[in-house]
Amino acid sequence: MLFMCGIIGYVGPRDAREVIIAGLRRLEYRGYDSAGIAVVADGRLSVAKKAGKLANLEAELATIDFPVAHQGIGHTRWATHGGPTDENAHPHVSADGRVAVVHNGIIENFSDLRAELSNAGVEFKSETDTEVAAHLLAAELLGADTLMDAMRAVVKRLDGAFTLVAVDIAGSGEVVAARRNSPLVVGVGEGENFVASDVLAFIEHTRDVVELGQDQIVRITADEIEVIGFDGQPAETTRYHVDWDTSAAEKSGFDWFMRKEIFEQPRAVADTLLGRFNTKGELVLDEMRGISPEDLRRINKIVIVACGTAYYAGMVAKYAIEHWTRVACEVEVASEFRYRDPIIDPQTLVVTISQSGETADTLMAIRHARVQGAKVIAICNTNGATIPRESDAVIYTHAGPEIGVASTKGFLTQLVACYLLGLYLAQVRGMKYADEIRIITDELERTPAMVQQMLDGAERIYALAHSLAEAGDFIFLGRHVGYPVALEGALKLKEIAYQHAEGFAAGELKHGAIAIIEPDMPVFVVVPPEGRDQLRDKVLSNIKEVKARGAYTIVLAEERDKQISEDADVIIRLPHLSTLLQPLVATVPLQLFACELATVLGHDVDQPRNLAKSVTVE
Repeated sequence: MLFMCGIIGYVGPRDAREVIIAGLRRLEYRGYDSAGIAVVADGRLSVAKKAGKLANLEAELATIDFPVAHQGIGHTRWATHGGPTDENAHPHVSADGRVAVVHNGIIENFSDLRAELSNAGVEFKSETDTEVAAHLLAAELLGADTLMDAMRAVVKRLDGAFTLVAVDIAGSGEVVAARRNSPLVVGVGEGENFVASDVLAFIEHTRDVVELGQDQIVRITADEIEVIGFDGQPAETTRYHVDWDTSAAEKSGFDWFMRKEIFEQPRAVADTLLGRFNTKGELVLDEMRGISPEDLRRINKIVIVACGTAYYAGMVAKYAIEHWTRVACEVEVASEFRYRDPIIDPQTLVVTISQSGETADTLMAIRHARVQGAKVIAICNTNGATIPRESDAVIYTHAGPEIGVASTKGFLTQLVACYLLGLYLAQVRGMKYADEIRIITDELERTPAMVQQMLDGAERIYALAHSLAEAGDFIFLGRHVGYPVALEGALKLKEIAYQHAEGFAAGELKHGAIAIIEPDMPVFVVVPPEGRDQLRDKVLSNIKEVKARGAYTIVLAEERDKQISEDADVIIRLPHLSTLLQPLVATVPLQLFACELATVLGHDVDQPRNLAKSVTVE
């Protein structure tokens, strides 16, 4: 899997360099192997680019005479074709110096195109697939009337997933961009316009956004936006208003975006629950209009597809949905889904979970499902993203922007959305009475305060992280919904603290995993709440098993649970919730622990090595 780069283009009265650098700063979480900028001023192209983080480019710009311009493009890269070097950094310029291009995605047939261009005498300066697009655009411009015409000719020759953004020194104050299976939005300003891979890039200047559809090309000038399809026909677009501003994308006094986002979770959970009931007390999901109650009553199987942290949310959802609806539910890793020839038909409901709404593996999975006639519901945090647009219905989470690469509030709000979907299905299918549903939703509405209670105890979790800074190996155990919580806890340590961490189903411990337990190894254990006594007793036995082998046990258990003290070295107390909802509080201390441990170890929490925020090509 490969990751998303950050792209911005600007035309307007401001200094393009300042607009682009500020935009890249907000997009750097999407890739930080290199960064670059190109502007057009007085019929000349000026380019600066540097390997490493954006600060390196800013330092370079401070030492050179870079012109004031009102038209330009910028890029922050996660390396795919070619290593993170100055030469491979974007933008890439055509041999004649006329065109500059930035690119997100992969041009799958670039080798053939590169060979064709090399045979025609073109000399390449980089190892990237992107440079191919720059040379192709320059060649097409020799016979095309406009950059938009040239772009349309070029994209017809490209295979793969891509967003291309280009400027031409002969153009009349314009930026042209094209997208296929890769994110691109247009920011609509007053006397200025923007294109970018994320609204964060231009949120300081406008919150009015135009969605671009699949296989579309856009041309922006300071006063005009023109959109056509790859077939050359005018394309319809949808305009929407972003309901958050720059303050939501700033650290607000926290050292890391991730830590800030952990502490935003009570509000994010509350916002995701807001407005979900009508005057009759019925659960209402307004975004579900694309799938009728009759469709949902015909469903005989549910398949959840997701990747990474979202996959673990799907694992929790399986327990809840099957318990509440008695409909069989499977959870699939999206990258494997369509390659194993899954049994999908019109009576299958496919649920996709993606924070960005652009995850390529998940997008390909839903396209496969729709070809088989299945209905698709998306759970997503990004209004207007590709996955919700291509789904039959959507449940939007309301987490606000999540800048930290390791998802936190995105995960908790995905859990809430999954619970809401499960209860809605139970309501529509007549599996639960209204008062039964209301009991569960009342409990859900109390969870923001419980999440805040966990955050109020953060200092104790931080002290634990400091005490285990030299541990090196960590085990996480859980059963039932505690199992995906354990997997998520382990993933967070891998992502940002670079620690070897494994999550196991506690019942599998004696089937092999117990062999790796060593004296003083930290073992986190999620204990089911009282009321699930048989399951809980088995987990208590697991704690004894690892304790007998010298493990250092950190046990997450309810406040009122009095049986665990003799076998727990550390107890992290959780407020009481029913079993299915416990992940909403049990996850929080594991997030805090990972964030603090990474900080203690001196790592960049928000921009962990080798990672970026979203996966937009397979």
